[in-house]
Amino acid sequence: MRYLPTQARQLRLPNHETVARDPFFRKQSACPVTGGISCFAVQIKMATSDYVMLHTGQKMPLIGLGTWKSAPGEVKAAVWNAVKTGYRHIDCAAVYNNEAEIGEFFKEHVGTDKNHKPLGGRCATNNLDYKLTMEQRLRRGDIAFPKNPDGTISYDFIDYKETWKAMETLVRKGLVKAIGLSNFNSRQIDDIISTATIKPAVLQIECHPYLAQNELIGHCQKHGLVVTAYSPLGSSDRLWKAPDEPMLLEDTNIKAIAEKHGKSPAQVLLRWQVQRGVVAIPKSVNPARIAQNLQVFDFTLTEDEMKRIGTLNRNWRYIVPKIKVGNEFVHRDAQHPYYPFNDPY
Repeated sequence: MRYLPTQARQLRLPNHETVARDPFFRKQSACPVTGGISCFAVQIKMATSDYVMLHTGQKMPLIGLGTWKSAPGEVKAAVWNAVKTGYRHIDCAAVYNNEAEIGEFFKEHVGTDKNHKPLGGRCATNNLDYKLTMEQRLRRGDIAFPKNPDGTISYDFIDYKETWKAMETLVRKGLVKAIGLSNFNSRQIDDIISTATIKPAVLQIECHPYLAQNELIGHCQKHGLVVTAYSPLGSSDRLWKAPDEPMLLEDTNIKAIAEKHGKSPAQVLLRWQVQRGVVAIPKSVNPARIAQNLQVFDFTLTEDEMKRIGTLNRNWRYIVPKIKVGNEFVHRDAQHPYYPFNDPY
């Protein structure tokens, strides 16, 4: 990942529409969906305080675009709008089944220089990519979620430290600049660090006011890892959403703070993260919301507001895959020996 500051120069196009021109782009092109320029949101000039520094020396933007659940056919336009708006951090993963389209965008509009690709990716532990993710200890093959004959998930039991060694090779070859972890608990992080020759730079975890992750964040900061929060808005559009689960964006405390600042609840949730040094990667394919999610650096939550949001923690996980056993839903992966969520943090 690399932070690329935007420039607010304007380009007047032949059709009299004005968009910001950024040296990040190899060429100026039309929107991949509409064919025009009008789908662009207004570009925002990001300040130098809008990133955190990884221990590798790379700058990582505090707000990125999440692409989980962004379907092929719409994710390319979402990335286009995000980059034009000022995003320099795109989160992706092979299991999202949309990486090819994201790659097409960067090849067409940015070029192939790896120094100018602000990408963060996650991988299952038998693939080689940017971030080692704990929840997908799955059998090798082309099927994202392989199953046994009885319908249960078919796992692989390769030691994650072996996969980490392979990822370190990618750094030495210059294929990636930084490698990190996803969904590891503190004990597993220490296990990696104890044998690593290249220390993890990032831990990506579910994190929001209902799952504040204070202890785990503190542990990461102690060891020099930056924390990235996925599903920072509560992921209310996921398929296994329960009808009676708490709605983060509807929380009365969040809405009251948002009204006071003239901001949306989503912007307050994102500001809470970045104000405590946590990177956030909200997902959206809506151009207006993509732009709005980046507009969190023009206001500050008070100390009392930060504390008020902090009291909302209830250790509630939205993103834990479940399967139905008998008449009840249970955590799909809880019996795996590397399952990370059995530890306190």
